[in-house]
Amino acid sequence: MSSAADLRAVALAEFATAGYTGTSLARIAEKAGLAKSSVLYHYASKEVLLEAAVTPAIDRLDAILDDMARAPFTSEARAAFVERFVDFLLEHRLEVHLFINQGMSLVDVPVMLRANALVVRIADFFANSTSSIEERMRFGIALGGAAYLLVSQQAFDVKTPIDETRDALVTILSELLAPIRA
Repeated sequence: MSSAADLRAVALAEFATAGYTGTSLARIAEKAGLAKSSVLYHYASKEVLLEAAVTPAIDRLDAILDDMARAPFTSEARAAFVERFVDFLLEHRLEVHLFINQGMSLVDVPVMLRANALVVRIADFFANSTSSIEERMRFGIALGGAAYLLVSQQAFDVKTPIDETRDALVTILSELLAPIRA
């Protein structure tokens, strides 16, 4: 294993498993079958490697939120958001694991500040797009719960087929996030 992409994958798995502070460049090099100097050839520091590993997920979530903010939040927009959010969660489970479990303890790491800002941006969007505290809480519980569920499945090695997981999450989130009728 020698590519920068391979190193990012190994590092992401280690950061999610052992934690950012509990992971060393030497451990990443060992897991990748390389010398530490080879890791440093590609990435100048552990922080740079973390940034390279999680930036694609942050950029994707940022794009989802940008698209959501551009148009009125209709039923169709809500449905599209649910599908994109579920796909994001499924594709970026390890990154979401880091954001959920380590985001607040890594506030001195710039890339995690960016991730934390996106979480706040999601909360602000729904606070401004919903008409009641119940709807805001419903969004927070639904989105946070879906993210935590997938992180837990990853941590406990639960093997549910991806298509079944996706379909179930889209259905459940769509039901939970349906507009509340007065």
